[in-house]
Amino acid sequence: MIPRRIFLIGLSGSGKSTTGRILADRLGWQFIDTDQEIEREAGATVAELFAREGEAAFRQRELRALQSAAALEPAVIATGGGAPTIPAARPLLGTGFVVWLAVSPAVAARRILEAPDASERPLLAGDPRARLEALLQSRIELYRGADAAVDGDDLTPEEQAEEIERLWAEWQRDPAPPGQRFFSPLPLPRETTNPAIPPPAAIVTAPGGTYPVIVAEGALQALGAIARDLGLEGRAFIITDDHVGPLFASRAAAALETAGYQAALCTIPAGETHKNLQTLAGIYDFLIDHRIERIDFIVTLGGGVITDLGGFAAATILRGVPFIHAPTSLLAMADAAIGGKTGIDHPRGKNLIGAFAQPRAVVIDPLLLRTLPPRQLRNGWAELLKHGFILDEPLVRDLEAASTSGPPLTSPDLIARSVAIKAAIVSEDERESGRRTLLNYGHTIGHAIEAVTGYQAYLHGEAVAIGMRAAGIISTELGLLPPAELERQQALIRRFGLPETAPGLDPRAIFDATLLDKKLRAGSIRWVLLERIGRAVVRQGVPDALVQHAIETATRP
Repeated sequence: MIPRRIFLIGLSGSGKSTTGRILADRLGWQFIDTDQEIEREAGATVAELFAREGEAAFRQRELRALQSAAALEPAVIATGGGAPTIPAARPLLGTGFVVWLAVSPAVAARRILEAPDASERPLLAGDPRARLEALLQSRIELYRGADAAVDGDDLTPEEQAEEIERLWAEWQRDPAPPGQRFFSPLPLPRETTNPAIPPPAAIVTAPGGTYPVIVAEGALQALGAIARDLGLEGRAFIITDDHVGPLFASRAAAALETAGYQAALCTIPAGETHKNLQTLAGIYDFLIDHRIERIDFIVTLGGGVITDLGGFAAATILRGVPFIHAPTSLLAMADAAIGGKTGIDHPRGKNLIGAFAQPRAVVIDPLLLRTLPPRQLRNGWAELLKHGFILDEPLVRDLEAASTSGPPLTSPDLIARSVAIKAAIVSEDERESGRRTLLNYGHTIGHAIEAVTGYQAYLHGEAVAIGMRAAGIISTELGLLPPAELERQQALIRRFGLPETAPGLDPRAIFDATLLDKKLRAGSIRWVLLERIGRAVVRQGVPDALVQHAIETATRP
Protein backbone atom coordinates (compact mmCIF):
# COMPACT_ATOMS: atom_id res chain seq x y z
CA MET A 1 0.00 0.00 0.00
CA ILE A 2 1.31 3.43 -0.97
CA PRO A 3 0.77 5.99 1.83
CA ARG A 4 -1.46 8.87 0.77
CA ARG A 5 0.89 11.50 2.12
CA ILE A 6 2.68 14.29 0.23
CA PHE A 7 5.51 16.23 1.87
CA LEU A 8 6.53 19.62 0.43
CA ILE A 9 10.13 20.68 1.07
CA GLY A 10 12.18 23.71 0.00
CA LEU A 11 13.52 27.08 1.04
CA SER A 12 11.51 29.65 2.93
CA GLY A 13 9.65 31.66 0.32
CA SER A 14 9.17 28.71 -2.03
CA GLY A 15 5.40 28.72 -1.48
CA LYS A 16 5.00 25.44 0.42
CA SER A 17 2.11 26.65 2.57
CA THR A 18 0.15 28.36 -0.22
CA THR A 19 0.64 25.57 -2.73
CA GLY A 20 0.01 22.92 -0.09
CA ARG A 21 -3.42 24.30 0.80
CA ILE A 22 -4.44 24.43 -2.86
CA LEU A 23 -3.18 20.89 -3.44
CA ALA A 24 -5.01 19.56 -0.38
CA ASP A 25 -8.25 21.14 -1.63
CA ARG A 26 -7.78 19.57 -5.07
CA LEU A 27 -7.22 16.13 -3.57
CA GLY A 28 -9.80 16.43 -0.79
CA TRP A 29 -7.08 15.76 1.81
CA GLN A 30 -6.24 17.53 5.05
CA PHE A 31 -3.46 20.13 5.06
CA ILE A 32 -0.78 20.39 7.76
CA ASP A 33 1.78 23.16 8.12
CA THR A 34 4.41 21.97 10.60
CA ASP A 35 5.48 25.51 11.52
CA GLN A 36 1.89 26.36 12.40
CA GLU A 37 1.57 23.16 14.43
CA ILE A 38 4.74 24.04 16.35
CA GLU A 39 3.43 27.55 17.07
CA ARG A 40 0.04 26.21 18.18
CA GLU A 41 1.63 23.69 20.56
CA ALA A 42 4.18 26.15 22.00
CA GLY A 43 1.96 29.21 22.13
CA ALA A 44 4.77 31.24 20.54
CA THR A 45 5.96 32.15 17.07
CA VAL A 46 8.82 30.41 15.34
CA ALA A 47 10.93 33.58 15.70
CA GLU A 48 10.23 33.70 19.44
CA LEU A 49 11.13 30.03 19.85
CA PHE A 50 14.41 30.52 17.98
CA ALA A 51 15.29 33.50 20.15
CA ARG A 52 14.29 31.79 23.39
CA GLU A 53 15.49 28.21 22.82
CA GLY A 54 17.95 28.28 19.91
CA GLU A 55 17.97 26.36 16.63
CA ALA A 56 18.82 22.93 18.09
CA ALA A 57 15.78 22.96 20.39
CA PHE A 58 13.58 24.19 17.55
CA ARG A 59 14.70 21.29 15.34
CA GLN A 60 13.55 18.89 18.04
CA ARG A 61 10.14 20.56 18.02
CA GLU A 62 10.13 20.29 14.24
CA LEU A 63 10.94 16.58 14.44
CA ARG A 64 8.03 15.98 16.83
CA ALA A 65 5.69 17.87 14.49
CA LEU A 66 6.83 15.71 11.56
CA GLN A 67 6.35 12.52 13.61
CA SER A 68 2.75 13.54 14.27
CA ALA A 69 2.15 14.50 10.64
CA ALA A 70 3.66 11.25 9.34
CA ALA A 71 1.06 9.32 11.33
CA LEU A 72 -1.80 10.93 9.38
CA GLU A 73 -3.26 10.29 5.94
CA PRO A 74 -4.42 11.39 3.50
CA ALA A 75 -2.51 14.61 4.08
CA VAL A 76 -0.46 17.30 2.34
CA ILE A 77 2.29 18.43 4.70
CA ALA A 78 4.25 21.68 4.29
CA THR A 79 7.56 21.34 6.15
CA GLY A 80 9.97 23.96 7.41
CA GLY A 81 12.90 24.81 5.15
CA GLY A 82 15.38 23.03 7.42
CA ALA A 83 13.37 19.85 7.99
CA PRO A 84 15.47 17.67 5.64
CA THR A 85 18.62 18.63 7.58
CA ILE A 86 17.38 16.65 10.61
CA PRO A 87 18.74 13.09 10.19
CA ALA A 88 15.86 11.49 12.08
CA ALA A 89 13.33 13.41 9.98
CA ARG A 90 14.41 12.01 6.63
CA PRO A 91 13.00 8.49 7.19
CA LEU A 92 9.72 10.19 8.20
CA LEU A 93 9.70 12.12 4.93
CA GLY A 94 10.30 8.80 3.20
CA THR A 95 6.88 7.61 4.38
CA GLY A 96 5.29 9.78 1.71
CA PHE A 97 5.79 11.35 -1.71
CA VAL A 98 8.42 14.11 -1.31
CA VAL A 99 8.25 17.14 -3.61
CA TRP A 100 10.86 19.90 -3.72
CA LEU A 101 9.49 23.35 -4.60
CA ALA A 102 12.67 24.56 -6.30
CA VAL A 103 12.86 28.34 -6.04
CA SER A 104 15.79 30.65 -6.72
CA PRO A 105 17.12 32.63 -3.73
CA ALA A 106 16.37 35.91 -5.52
CA VAL A 107 12.69 35.08 -5.98
CA ALA A 108 12.35 33.59 -2.49
CA ALA A 109 13.95 36.70 -0.92
CA ARG A 110 11.60 39.00 -2.81
CA ARG A 111 8.56 37.05 -1.63
CA ILE A 112 9.78 37.05 1.96
CA LEU A 113 10.44 40.80 1.99
CA GLU A 114 6.95 41.42 0.57
CA ALA A 115 5.25 39.13 3.09
CA PRO A 116 3.65 40.57 6.26
CA ASP A 117 5.50 38.01 8.43
CA ALA A 118 8.98 38.84 7.05
CA SER A 119 10.30 39.65 10.54
CA GLU A 120 9.37 36.13 11.72
CA ARG A 121 12.01 34.34 9.60
CA PRO A 122 14.82 33.94 12.18
CA LEU A 123 17.41 32.39 9.85
CA LEU A 124 16.99 35.18 7.29
CA ALA A 125 17.70 38.26 9.40
CA GLY A 126 19.82 40.91 7.69
CA ASP A 127 20.20 40.10 4.00
CA PRO A 128 17.62 37.42 3.08
CA ARG A 129 18.95 36.75 -0.41
CA ALA A 130 22.55 36.18 0.71
CA ARG A 131 21.40 33.93 3.53
CA LEU A 132 19.10 31.99 1.21
CA GLU A 133 22.03 31.50 -1.20
CA ALA A 134 24.06 30.02 1.65
CA LEU A 135 21.16 27.88 2.92
CA LEU A 136 20.45 26.54 -0.56
CA GLN A 137 24.06 25.54 -1.08
CA SER A 138 24.21 23.75 2.27
CA ARG A 139 20.91 21.92 1.67
CA ILE A 140 20.75 21.41 -2.09
CA GLU A 141 21.84 17.76 -2.03
CA LEU A 142 19.09 17.06 0.49
CA TYR A 143 16.48 18.88 -1.60
CA ARG A 144 17.64 17.08 -4.75
CA GLY A 145 16.90 13.79 -3.04
CA ALA A 146 13.16 14.44 -3.33
CA ASP A 147 10.96 12.12 -5.38
CA ALA A 148 10.05 15.04 -7.66
CA ALA A 149 10.80 18.73 -8.12
CA VAL A 150 8.51 21.53 -9.29
CA ASP A 151 9.46 24.98 -10.54
CA GLY A 152 8.96 27.54 -7.79
CA ASP A 153 9.88 30.63 -9.82
CA ASP A 154 7.71 30.66 -12.92
CA LEU A 155 4.60 28.66 -11.94
CA THR A 156 1.71 30.09 -9.94
CA PRO A 157 0.67 28.21 -6.78
CA GLU A 158 -2.33 26.84 -8.70
CA GLU A 159 -0.05 25.59 -11.51
CA GLN A 160 2.34 24.09 -8.97
CA ALA A 161 -0.50 22.23 -7.27
CA GLU A 162 -1.74 20.91 -10.61
CA GLU A 163 1.76 19.70 -11.53
CA ILE A 164 2.25 18.00 -8.14
CA GLU A 165 -1.12 16.24 -8.50
CA ARG A 166 -0.05 14.91 -11.90
CA LEU A 167 3.34 13.77 -10.55
CA TRP A 168 1.63 12.07 -7.61
CA ALA A 169 -0.63 10.10 -9.96
CA GLU A 170 2.40 8.96 -11.96
CA TRP A 171 4.34 8.00 -8.82
CA GLN A 172 1.50 5.85 -7.53
CA ARG A 173 1.71 3.77 -10.69
CA ASP A 174 5.47 3.34 -10.53
CA PRO A 175 6.98 4.28 -7.14
CA ALA A 176 10.72 4.07 -6.60
CA PRO A 177 11.80 1.10 -4.46
CA PRO A 178 12.73 2.09 -0.88
CA GLY A 179 16.41 1.35 -1.30
CA GLN A 180 16.65 3.85 -4.16
CA ARG A 181 14.97 6.70 -2.29
CA PHE A 182 17.18 9.27 -0.64
CA PHE A 183 14.82 9.76 2.29
CA SER A 184 14.34 6.08 3.04
CA PRO A 185 15.99 4.59 6.13
CA LEU A 186 18.39 2.71 3.80
CA PRO A 187 20.71 4.44 3.55
CA LEU A 188 20.96 7.84 5.17
CA PRO A 189 23.56 10.15 3.60
CA ARG A 190 26.98 10.24 5.17
CA GLU A 191 27.32 13.16 7.53
CA THR A 192 30.28 14.66 9.29
CA THR A 193 30.23 13.87 12.99
CA ASN A 194 33.71 15.14 13.77
CA PRO A 195 33.30 18.26 15.93
CA ALA A 196 36.72 19.50 14.74
CA ILE A 197 35.31 20.07 11.24
CA PRO A 198 33.34 23.33 10.80
CA PRO A 199 30.08 23.08 8.83
CA PRO A 200 30.29 24.18 5.19
CA ALA A 201 29.35 27.72 4.22
CA ALA A 202 28.38 26.42 0.77
CA ILE A 203 28.38 23.23 -1.25
CA VAL A 204 29.32 23.17 -4.92
CA THR A 205 27.36 20.55 -6.83
CA ALA A 206 28.81 20.32 -10.33
CA PRO A 207 29.09 17.43 -12.80
CA GLY A 208 32.82 17.39 -12.05
CA GLY A 209 32.26 16.87 -8.34
CA THR A 210 30.33 17.87 -5.24
CA TYR A 211 32.36 19.39 -2.44
CA PRO A 212 32.09 21.58 0.66
CA VAL A 213 33.45 25.10 0.97
CA ILE A 214 34.36 25.60 4.61
CA VAL A 215 34.76 29.16 5.93
CA ALA A 216 35.78 29.41 9.57
CA GLU A 217 38.49 31.01 11.64
CA GLY A 218 41.03 28.33 12.49
CA ALA A 219 39.85 26.04 9.66
CA LEU A 220 43.44 25.34 8.58
CA GLN A 221 43.95 23.44 11.85
CA ALA A 222 41.20 21.04 10.74
CA LEU A 223 42.84 20.33 7.35
CA GLY A 224 43.86 16.77 8.26
CA ALA A 225 40.50 15.96 9.83
CA ILE A 226 38.75 17.26 6.71
CA ALA A 227 40.94 15.11 4.46
CA ARG A 228 40.14 12.03 6.57
CA ASP A 229 36.45 12.85 6.50
CA LEU A 230 36.63 13.01 2.70
CA GLY A 231 38.12 9.52 2.64
CA LEU A 232 41.48 10.66 1.26
CA GLU A 233 44.35 8.26 1.76
CA GLY A 234 48.01 8.04 0.79
CA ARG A 235 50.42 10.94 1.21
CA ALA A 236 49.75 14.68 1.13
CA PHE A 237 51.77 16.96 -1.17
CA ILE A 238 51.57 20.63 -0.19
CA ILE A 239 52.20 23.05 -3.06
CA THR A 240 52.96 26.59 -1.92
CA ASP A 241 55.21 29.55 -2.73
CA ASP A 242 58.17 31.18 -1.03
CA HIS A 243 56.01 33.95 0.46
CA VAL A 244 53.23 31.83 1.92
CA GLY A 245 55.25 28.72 2.77
CA PRO A 246 57.30 30.26 5.61
CA LEU A 247 54.08 31.58 7.18
CA PHE A 248 51.66 28.67 6.97
CA ALA A 249 53.22 25.50 5.50
CA SER A 250 54.34 24.08 8.85
CA ARG A 251 50.86 24.66 10.26
CA ALA A 252 49.23 22.85 7.34
CA ALA A 253 51.74 19.99 7.52
CA ALA A 254 51.18 19.61 11.27
CA ALA A 255 47.42 19.42 10.77
CA LEU A 256 47.88 16.71 8.15
CA GLU A 257 50.41 14.75 10.20
CA THR A 258 48.16 14.88 13.26
CA ALA A 259 45.57 13.07 11.16
CA GLY A 260 48.13 10.40 10.26
CA TYR A 261 49.29 11.63 6.85
CA GLN A 262 52.86 11.98 5.60
CA ALA A 263 53.26 15.49 4.21
CA ALA A 264 55.80 16.65 1.61
CA LEU A 265 56.34 20.31 0.70
CA CYS A 266 56.88 21.72 -2.81
CA THR A 267 57.75 25.43 -2.84
CA ILE A 268 57.80 27.58 -5.99
CA PRO A 269 58.68 31.26 -6.51
CA ALA A 270 55.82 33.65 -5.74
CA GLY A 271 54.14 35.82 -8.34
CA GLU A 272 52.03 35.73 -11.50
CA THR A 273 55.13 35.72 -13.71
CA HIS A 274 55.84 32.17 -12.49
CA LYS A 275 52.42 30.81 -13.47
CA ASN A 276 53.84 29.20 -16.58
CA LEU A 277 54.91 25.95 -18.21
CA GLN A 278 58.40 26.11 -16.73
CA THR A 279 57.12 26.26 -13.15
CA LEU A 280 54.54 23.58 -13.88
CA ALA A 281 57.31 21.31 -15.17
CA GLY A 282 59.19 21.87 -11.93
CA ILE A 283 56.14 20.77 -9.92
CA TYR A 284 55.82 17.66 -12.09
CA ASP A 285 59.51 16.89 -11.47
CA PHE A 286 59.02 17.19 -7.70
CA LEU A 287 55.96 14.93 -7.67
CA ILE A 288 57.55 12.33 -9.92
CA ASP A 289 60.78 12.38 -7.88
CA HIS A 290 58.66 11.61 -4.81
CA ARG A 291 56.92 8.79 -6.69
CA ILE A 292 53.43 10.22 -6.37
CA GLU A 293 50.65 7.64 -6.70
CA ARG A 294 46.99 8.05 -7.57
CA ILE A 295 46.06 7.27 -3.97
CA ASP A 296 47.95 10.42 -2.87
CA PHE A 297 46.50 13.93 -2.87
CA ILE A 298 47.63 17.54 -3.25
CA VAL A 299 46.94 20.55 -1.04
CA THR A 300 47.29 23.96 -2.69
CA LEU A 301 48.32 26.48 -0.03
CA GLY A 302 48.53 30.00 -1.36
CA GLY A 303 46.85 32.72 -3.40
CA GLY A 304 45.34 32.65 -6.87
CA VAL A 305 48.56 31.63 -8.62
CA ILE A 306 49.07 28.59 -6.40
CA THR A 307 45.38 27.69 -6.60
CA ASP A 308 45.35 27.78 -10.42
CA LEU A 309 48.79 26.25 -10.93
CA GLY A 310 48.58 23.62 -8.20
CA GLY A 311 45.09 22.63 -9.26
CA PHE A 312 46.26 22.18 -12.85
CA ALA A 313 49.19 20.05 -11.68
CA ALA A 314 46.79 17.87 -9.65
CA ALA A 315 44.38 17.59 -12.57
CA THR A 316 47.08 16.40 -14.97
CA ILE A 317 49.69 14.44 -13.02
CA LEU A 318 48.93 10.72 -13.43
CA ARG A 319 45.83 11.93 -15.33
CA GLY A 320 44.44 13.36 -12.14
CA VAL A 321 44.82 13.02 -8.37
CA PRO A 322 42.53 14.44 -5.65
CA PHE A 323 43.28 17.89 -4.29
CA ILE A 324 42.15 20.34 -1.62
CA HIS A 325 42.38 24.10 -1.96
CA ALA A 326 43.53 26.03 1.13
CA PRO A 327 43.55 29.64 -0.15
CA THR A 328 45.52 32.22 1.79
CA SER A 329 44.56 35.45 -0.03
CA LEU A 330 41.20 37.18 -0.14
CA LEU A 331 41.27 36.98 -3.94
CA ALA A 332 41.74 33.22 -3.89
CA MET A 333 39.12 32.76 -1.17
CA ALA A 334 36.45 34.73 -3.00
CA ASP A 335 37.26 33.58 -6.50
CA ALA A 336 40.10 31.30 -7.61
CA ALA A 337 39.56 28.42 -5.18
CA ILE A 338 35.89 27.88 -6.06
CA GLY A 339 34.67 26.52 -9.34
CA GLY A 340 37.32 24.17 -10.66
CA LYS A 341 39.15 26.50 -13.04
CA THR A 342 42.81 25.54 -13.12
CA GLY A 343 45.56 26.61 -15.47
CA ILE A 344 48.59 28.65 -16.37
CA ASP A 345 49.29 31.78 -18.39
CA HIS A 346 50.65 32.02 -21.92
CA PRO A 347 52.76 35.04 -22.96
CA ARG A 348 49.87 36.09 -25.21
CA GLY A 349 47.09 35.74 -22.66
CA LYS A 350 46.07 34.89 -19.12
CA ASN A 351 44.87 31.36 -18.26
CA LEU A 352 44.88 30.25 -21.90
CA ILE A 353 46.14 26.79 -20.90
CA GLY A 354 44.19 24.83 -18.32
CA ALA A 355 41.40 22.46 -17.40
CA PHE A 356 38.22 22.30 -15.38
CA ALA A 357 38.93 20.13 -12.34
CA GLN A 358 36.94 20.34 -9.12
CA PRO A 359 38.70 20.04 -5.74
CA ARG A 360 37.53 17.65 -3.05
CA ALA A 361 37.09 20.57 -0.64
CA VAL A 362 37.94 24.24 -0.18
CA VAL A 363 39.19 25.19 3.28
CA ILE A 364 39.05 28.94 3.97
CA ASP A 365 40.58 30.32 7.17
CA PRO A 366 40.02 34.11 7.39
CA LEU A 367 42.64 34.34 10.14
CA LEU A 368 45.30 33.89 7.45
CA LEU A 369 44.35 37.27 5.99
CA ARG A 370 45.92 39.04 8.96
CA THR A 371 49.32 38.65 7.35
CA LEU A 372 48.31 40.15 4.00
CA PRO A 373 49.70 43.57 3.09
CA PRO A 374 47.08 46.26 2.27
CA ARG A 375 47.64 46.02 -1.48
CA GLN A 376 46.89 42.28 -1.48
CA LEU A 377 43.73 42.85 0.54
CA ARG A 378 42.60 45.44 -1.99
CA ASN A 379 43.37 42.90 -4.69
CA GLY A 380 40.80 40.55 -3.16
CA TRP A 381 38.20 43.22 -2.51
CA ALA A 382 37.80 43.63 -6.27
CA GLU A 383 36.22 40.17 -6.50
CA LEU A 384 33.91 40.81 -3.55
CA LEU A 385 32.79 44.05 -5.19
CA LYS A 386 32.30 42.24 -8.50
CA HIS A 387 29.99 39.66 -6.93
CA GLY A 388 27.84 42.49 -5.59
CA PHE A 389 27.86 44.45 -8.85
CA ILE A 390 26.70 41.49 -10.95
CA LEU A 391 24.24 39.69 -8.67
CA ASP A 392 23.74 41.10 -5.18
CA GLU A 393 22.87 44.75 -4.67
CA PRO A 394 22.33 44.24 -0.90
CA LEU A 395 25.95 43.04 -0.68
CA VAL A 396 27.00 46.29 -2.36
CA ARG A 397 25.04 48.23 0.25
CA ASP A 398 26.78 46.35 3.02
CA LEU A 399 30.19 46.96 1.43
CA GLU A 400 29.37 50.66 1.13
CA ALA A 401 28.74 50.69 4.87
CA ALA A 402 31.68 48.44 5.83
CA SER A 403 35.09 49.36 7.13
CA THR A 404 37.92 48.95 4.64
CA SER A 405 40.34 47.74 7.30
CA GLY A 406 39.68 44.55 9.17
CA PRO A 407 36.28 43.34 10.37
CA PRO A 408 33.65 43.14 9.18
CA LEU A 409 35.09 43.14 5.67
CA THR A 410 37.35 40.13 6.21
CA SER A 411 34.94 38.42 8.59
CA PRO A 412 33.87 34.82 7.97
CA ASP A 413 30.27 35.95 7.44
CA LEU A 414 31.07 38.36 4.61
CA ILE A 415 33.44 35.93 2.91
CA ALA A 416 30.83 33.18 3.26
CA ARG A 417 28.23 35.39 1.54
CA SER A 418 30.54 35.97 -1.39
CA VAL A 419 31.44 32.28 -1.50
CA ALA A 420 27.75 31.31 -1.59
CA ILE A 421 27.17 33.52 -4.63
CA LYS A 422 29.98 31.93 -6.60
CA ALA A 423 29.14 28.41 -5.43
CA ALA A 424 25.56 28.82 -6.62
CA ILE A 425 26.65 29.98 -10.07
CA VAL A 426 29.28 27.26 -10.45
CA SER A 427 26.76 24.60 -9.41
CA GLU A 428 24.43 25.83 -12.14
CA ASP A 429 27.06 26.27 -14.86
CA GLU A 430 30.34 24.42 -14.34
CA ARG A 431 31.95 25.13 -17.71
CA GLU A 432 30.96 28.74 -18.32
CA SER A 433 28.43 27.96 -21.02
CA GLY A 434 25.72 30.12 -19.46
CA ARG A 435 25.26 32.05 -16.24
CA ARG A 436 28.83 31.54 -15.03
CA THR A 437 29.96 33.96 -17.74
CA LEU A 438 28.63 36.75 -15.49
CA LEU A 439 31.57 36.14 -13.16
CA ASN A 440 33.83 37.57 -15.87
CA TYR A 441 32.56 41.13 -15.39
CA GLY A 442 35.60 43.38 -15.84
CA HIS A 443 37.82 40.45 -16.79
CA THR A 444 37.99 40.83 -20.58
CA ILE A 445 39.83 44.15 -20.41
CA GLY A 446 41.37 43.29 -17.03
CA HIS A 447 43.07 40.19 -18.43
CA ALA A 448 44.20 42.22 -21.46
CA ILE A 449 45.84 44.78 -19.18
CA GLU A 450 47.65 42.01 -17.32
CA ALA A 451 48.89 40.43 -20.55
CA VAL A 452 50.07 43.74 -22.07
CA THR A 453 52.05 44.57 -18.91
CA GLY A 454 53.59 41.12 -18.65
CA TYR A 455 51.67 40.36 -15.42
CA GLN A 456 53.97 42.67 -13.47
CA ALA A 457 52.45 46.16 -13.24
CA TYR A 458 48.99 45.29 -11.92
CA LEU A 459 47.65 42.63 -9.59
CA HIS A 460 44.68 40.69 -10.91
CA GLY A 461 42.12 42.53 -8.78
CA GLU A 462 43.58 45.89 -9.74
CA ALA A 463 43.34 45.06 -13.46
CA VAL A 464 39.78 43.79 -12.99
CA ALA A 465 38.81 47.02 -11.21
CA ILE A 466 39.98 49.00 -14.24
CA GLY A 467 38.21 46.51 -16.47
CA MET A 468 34.97 46.97 -14.51
CA ARG A 469 35.16 50.71 -15.14
CA ALA A 470 35.60 50.08 -18.87
CA ALA A 471 32.71 47.59 -18.88
CA GLY A 472 30.60 50.12 -16.98
CA ILE A 473 31.37 52.77 -19.60
CA ILE A 474 30.32 50.38 -22.37
CA SER A 475 27.14 49.59 -20.43
CA THR A 476 26.30 53.28 -20.08
CA GLU A 477 27.07 54.13 -23.70
CA LEU A 478 24.78 51.31 -24.85
CA GLY A 479 21.98 52.73 -22.72
CA LEU A 480 21.90 49.76 -20.37
CA LEU A 481 23.31 51.33 -17.20
CA PRO A 482 22.20 54.73 -15.85
CA PRO A 483 25.15 57.12 -15.33
CA ALA A 484 24.30 57.38 -11.61
CA GLU A 485 24.73 53.62 -11.25
CA LEU A 486 28.14 53.79 -12.96
CA GLU A 487 29.21 56.50 -10.54
CA ARG A 488 27.99 54.37 -7.63
CA GLN A 489 30.20 51.55 -8.88
CA GLN A 490 33.20 53.82 -9.24
CA ALA A 491 32.69 55.44 -5.85
CA LEU A 492 32.90 52.03 -4.19
CA ILE A 493 35.95 51.05 -6.25
CA ARG A 494 37.66 54.29 -5.17
CA ARG A 495 36.64 53.79 -1.56
CA PHE A 496 38.43 50.47 -1.45
CA GLY A 497 41.61 51.95 -2.88
CA LEU A 498 41.43 50.19 -6.23
CA PRO A 499 42.65 51.90 -9.41
CA GLU A 500 40.30 53.30 -12.03
CA THR A 501 42.85 53.91 -14.77
CA ALA A 502 45.95 52.33 -16.27
CA PRO A 503 47.80 55.42 -17.49
CA GLY A 504 50.54 55.08 -20.06
CA LEU A 505 49.38 51.83 -21.61
CA ASP A 506 48.78 51.50 -25.33
CA PRO A 507 44.99 51.32 -25.89
CA ARG A 508 45.46 49.52 -29.21
CA ALA A 509 47.60 46.81 -27.60
CA ILE A 510 44.93 46.27 -24.94
CA PHE A 511 42.21 46.08 -27.60
CA ASP A 512 44.20 43.52 -29.58
CA ALA A 513 44.72 41.46 -26.39
CA THR A 514 40.96 41.30 -25.79
CA LEU A 515 40.63 39.39 -29.06
CA LEU A 516 42.36 36.45 -27.37
CA ASP A 517 39.71 36.38 -24.65
CA LYS A 518 38.40 32.89 -23.81
CA LYS A 519 34.79 34.13 -24.02
CA LEU A 520 34.99 34.55 -27.80
CA ARG A 521 32.13 32.88 -29.64
CA ALA A 522 32.04 32.87 -33.46
CA GLY A 523 34.80 35.48 -33.39
CA SER A 524 32.74 37.88 -31.23
CA ILE A 525 33.40 38.68 -27.57
CA ARG A 526 30.60 37.98 -25.12
CA TRP A 527 30.72 41.12 -22.98
CA VAL A 528 29.47 41.01 -19.41
CA LEU A 529 27.72 44.34 -18.80
CA LEU A 530 25.45 45.89 -16.19
CA GLU A 531 21.83 46.96 -16.43
CA ARG A 532 21.94 48.14 -12.83
CA ILE A 533 23.93 47.41 -9.70
CA GLY A 534 23.13 43.79 -8.88
CA ARG A 535 22.02 42.80 -12.39
CA ALA A 536 24.47 41.75 -15.09
CA VAL A 537 23.77 40.66 -18.66
CA VAL A 538 25.79 39.17 -21.52
CA ARG A 539 25.91 40.98 -24.85
CA GLN A 540 27.59 40.19 -28.14
CA GLY A 541 28.17 42.52 -31.05
CA VAL A 542 29.46 45.51 -29.05
CA PRO A 543 30.94 47.91 -31.65
CA ASP A 544 34.74 47.97 -31.78
CA ALA A 545 34.68 51.76 -31.69
CA LEU A 546 32.84 51.73 -28.37
CA VAL A 547 35.27 49.20 -26.89
CA GLN A 548 38.21 51.32 -28.04
CA HIS A 549 36.59 54.42 -26.50
CA ALA A 550 36.17 52.64 -23.15
CA ILE A 551 39.78 51.43 -23.21
CA GLU A 552 41.09 54.89 -24.10
CA THR A 553 39.09 56.42 -21.24
CA ALA A 554 40.41 53.78 -18.81
CA THR A 555 44.03 54.41 -19.84
CA ARG A 556 44.04 58.18 -19.47
CA PRO A 557 45.85 59.65 -16.45
